[in-house]
Amino acid sequence: MLSRIDHVGIAVRDLDRAIQTYERLLGLRVSGRERLEREGIEVALITIGESRIELITPLNPESKVEKFLQDRGEAVHHVAYATDDVAASLERAAAGGAQLLDAVARPGTHGTRIGFVHPKSLCGVLTEFVEPDGKPGT
Repeated sequence: MLSRIDHVGIAVRDLDRAIQTYERLLGLRVSGRERLEREGIEVALITIGESRIELITPLNPESKVEKFLQDRGEAVHHVAYATDDVAASLERAAAGGAQLLDAVARPGTHGTRIGFVHPKSLCGVLTEFVEPDGKPGT
């Protein structure tokens, strides 16, 4: 059901500065940016091989990413796994005893569908399931 690591999400305080750092130090380039007002975040995607890095910054003080930054500072925020069926992946995790943050799939960046599992269920790591929209580059 899970096919690969889709992306690693990294919480950052200044998105433009983080992009410049990844470009300067690693030679990586941003393949897309998107604001998710409903989530209170802006993300920049950096493609590397078949996976991506997702740099995430809060847009407002109520954002969950803002709370994460206050508690932990800039750091890995989550690991996302590609799946062909987010609903089935959430159901399987729940059936195994996982605490879900999303009972049903919801819209993610670039037309994807996503769902999260609480970090308490997976060794302290916030885990995301990502179902691509089928378009190249997503």
